Amino acid sequence: MSGADAVDVVSGVLVVVGALFAVTAGAGLVRFGDLWLRMHAGTKPQVLGLLLVLLGVGLQFAHSVAAVATLLLVGAFQVITAPVSAHVLARAGYRSGVVPREGLVHDDLARVVDDGSGPDTGGDAGGDAGGDAAPGHDLG
Repeated sequence: MSGADAVDVVSGVLVVVGALFAVTAGAGLVRFGDLWLRMHAGTKPQVLGLLLVLLGVGLQFAHSVAAVATLLLVGAFQVITAPVSAHVLARAGYRSGVVPREGLVHDDLARVVDDGSGPDTGGDAGGDAGGDAAPGHDLG
């Protein structure tokens, strides 16, 4: 087996395994009923799957600096935005009541939401509910 054939095999395996992770993430989004489980399925295996696919494609286009740079930017953007979107989804679920508060071990967001002092609740514009955050910064 030549070096080019080995790269093709490794690249193919990475793309297939990455695609399987992405399919698993999609199935988790459909099958899981809890917000927390769906957030996990939508971020962790999906990001890993995409990174594996990008790595497999990057091996095929290793001779092209522009292609590899583009793949690196796509991977970096995904790694940066997935946790942010999960955080926003969790806050929206908490504020809408989808997340049961009694199941939480430690609830830092309760005092900001309950007393209406958070910047996005229509209360005090400062957002400082208890002195722990700088004025204008939300605690959650």
